Amino acid sequence: MASGASFRSRFLTGSGPQPLVLGHRGSSALETENTLAAFQRAMSEGADGVELDVQRCATGEVVVFHDDDLDRLAGRPEHIAALPLAALREVRLRGGGEIPTLAEALEACGPAALVNIEIKHDGLRPAGCRALVLAVAAAVARAAAAERVLVSSFSPAAVWLWHRQRPDVPCGLLFERPWPWHRPWPLRMDRLLPVLRPAAVHPENGLCTPEAVVGWRRCGYAVNVWTVDEPGRLAALAAMGVSGIITNQPARARSALALTPRSVGG
Repeated sequence: MASGASFRSRFLTGSGPQPLVLGHRGSSALETENTLAAFQRAMSEGADGVELDVQRCATGEVVVFHDDDLDRLAGRPEHIAALPLAALREVRLRGGGEIPTLAEALEACGPAALVNIEIKHDGLRPAGCRALVLAVAAAVARAAAAERVLVSSFSPAAVWLWHRQRPDVPCGLLFERPWPWHRPWPLRMDRLLPVLRPAAVHPENGLCTPEAVVGWRRCGYAVNVWTVDEPGRLAALAAMGVSGIITNQPARARSALALTPRSVGG
């Protein structure tokens, strides 16, 4: 059974009869992903909150960025972990925007926003994972955001460490279909759920069937699905009883969910 989350967590109590709508890296279909503009736009579009990615830069600060390097979004070869915060402040992203810190993102989203913080750690060195978990915990504490945060990761080590560092703040395990070129791909599946016992599961969209969702819910897990934009699929997931849906287009998702069977009591 799932365990370890605070009864005060707004992530686990939900927002009503519909699933939570979380902007994937903000409103990333319309704004540069993981920027303050993307997070603010997601909230203005009616999202319950946002999903964002975090890692540590060379000077130890927690910054919000998905990739381990700047190539895709800035056309530069440097790695995030190799640059100090001062250097990252000078990076201008394609499409507009800058790289924020986690503290800045929490503030920009506003006090009503739920924030799913995904810890990006693919390495095998436990010290790096622990340092990132501790830094995220410190940022959440400084922002007094414990009641509106859920921490997730593909890394079982990150989930395990978070659960022991902040058992009052819920955590979720991310997993996906087993692609052999994702190494180590067995750890990107749900096999460790009975050991980790997170409060939530975060499956890839394609893994969600009515039977799977019922099984996860019976085990006590909140079920937050990624990444879903197609209106028919949004409605189907709502009918299955998922807890939250992570989407690139919060406004469209909110509209598509407005008259699902679940939203009218079905």
